[in-house]
Amino acid sequence: MGFNSFLSSFVANTDTARVHGLVSEATATDRALQAGLNERLAERTRIAQDLHDTLLQGFFAVSMQLHTAVDDLPADFSARPRFSDILDRMARVLEDGRRAVQGLRSPQEHGDSLGHALAGVPSDVCPSSAAEFKVVVVGTPMELRPAVSDDLYCIGREAIVNAYRHSRAKQIETEIEYRPTELRIAVRDNGCGIDPNQLQWGCPGHWGLQGMRERAERIGAQLRLLSKLSAGTEVELCVPSRIAFGPRQAWAAS
Repeated sequence: MGFNSFLSSFVANTDTARVHGLVSEATATDRALQAGLNERLAERTRIAQDLHDTLLQGFFAVSMQLHTAVDDLPADFSARPRFSDILDRMARVLEDGRRAVQGLRSPQEHGDSLGHALAGVPSDVCPSSAAEFKVVVVGTPMELRPAVSDDLYCIGREAIVNAYRHSRAKQIETEIEYRPTELRIAVRDNGCGIDPNQLQWGCPGHWGLQGMRERAERIGAQLRLLSKLSAGTEVELCVPSRIAFGPRQAWAAS
């Protein structure tokens, strides 16, 4: 065997061994991630059942009784419009509750594209908003690990929902970048920004920012929040390729 042939064989064998090592390591990681995911899904299903059987059913019963009471009021009753407003608000609360329960009951099966899934968030949460929204995908999309795709979607969704509800922005953009070494997701807006204290500790009684941080830490991702008052906000999530895609795709991309 000539030196060049020996060298080619050595390199090929080394690469193969490296791939096998990565696959073995990733298999163990996958099992651990999948076990954690299954445990969380079981707990979410239990919580969803409890919410449906207690709070939602209770609110629905109260709503029906209130509808009946308002229908019995005289047409010229002065307080009738106020009761109608209360019924409208209760209907919105029930709809939000149904969506929350639906999100808890099942894993996030949003088709074959994270970009497509996140593009549908505004129509679910803020269908009447005037803010311009777009999703930009950079690079070649790759299939996500099932054990982390749910957390990635939930972090992106929370960032988009927060932008719609709190930023008063005219433009909201989500960028998904498939890099050789990582998956990067950035949600940015040109709104009012976030107070530095709330950016660090979150708003009392609200757990969105803390939830995003906990999800990112759980899957080994890095989360950054950048904001200035009156200058907008950016939420950036960076996930190593071996975590986001698995060893075979990460190796091919690199």
